[in-house]
Amino acid sequence: LLAIIKLKEPYRSNYEIGITDDALRDLKRASRVLDDILNRIPAPQAAFVGASAFVHKAGLHASAILKNPVTYEHVDPALVGNQRDIPMSNQAGQSNLRKRLKEANLIVEKDDPALGRILELVKEREAQGYSFDTAQASFELLARRELGLCPVFFEVKRYKVSVERRKNKYNRMVSLSEALVVVRIDGEKKMSVSESMDELGNDRGPVNALSKALAKDLGPYQAMIDDMNLTDYKVRITQGGTEAVTRVVIDCEDSKGRSWATVGVSANIVDASFEALLDAVNWKLIRDTAPPA
Repeated sequence: LLAIIKLKEPYRSNYEIGITDDALRDLKRASRVLDDILNRIPAPQAAFVGASAFVHKAGLHASAILKNPVTYEHVDPALVGNQRDIPMSNQAGQSNLRKRLKEANLIVEKDDPALGRILELVKEREAQGYSFDTAQASFELLARRELGLCPVFFEVKRYKVSVERRKNKYNRMVSLSEALVVVRIDGEKKMSVSESMDELGNDRGPVNALSKALAKDLGPYQAMIDDMNLTDYKVRITQGGTEAVTRVVIDCEDSKGRSWATVGVSANIVDASFEALLDAVNWKLIRDTAPPA
């Protein structure tokens, strides 16, 4: 309602609601804060502030947006603190691909053979169960690796997750997950262990323990990782039966208002989760260590 009254005629000319243009740009962030207070997952279909509010997927649709945004957008997404999203999938063409790369500050010439290789990689990964429509950060990392532009901040040497079922002091059976992660940073090995128990004594699961262990001690990058907040965790089964493939999508945000999503795929849900977590951490580090534009 605020955005309609502030941006749409005849309301804009006839009503004064005391909200400045600068304040309206915080609308998405304010919506996320409210979701966090209410302990609910942000609705992707929400008008103006939803993650899907300004998504353009179809080839002709995306091409028109690149030429003239008003053809398919009723307002500039930046006015409400949101952003345009042109998903990367095997339906995308090279013009769509170059647009996505440019948004990631990756300038690739029109005749660069890397474009074809990246498109083929996307097709191969999607055949394996990946989906980059809602995991743009993982797509960017895939492209950076193919272009030789993905820095290596740390190396994961090994990780382990265990789940224990035991009685607590109240004689009730509870679960406790514990994770161990060993990384190498600047030639030095660091081992971190974390449990999934929250401050109320509830088990948050093995993926939570793994996430906490990974983010516990990353040396010179620790402050950047402390500024990273996991906002959603989604699991999909892409094949049936005992050989089912699990797809995990993780959504993250930081204090700068940036939001990003990553994907991991494996027959093992922990492996899929860890792959998505690694992509999320690496994308954050790339953004925070990049020189100012």
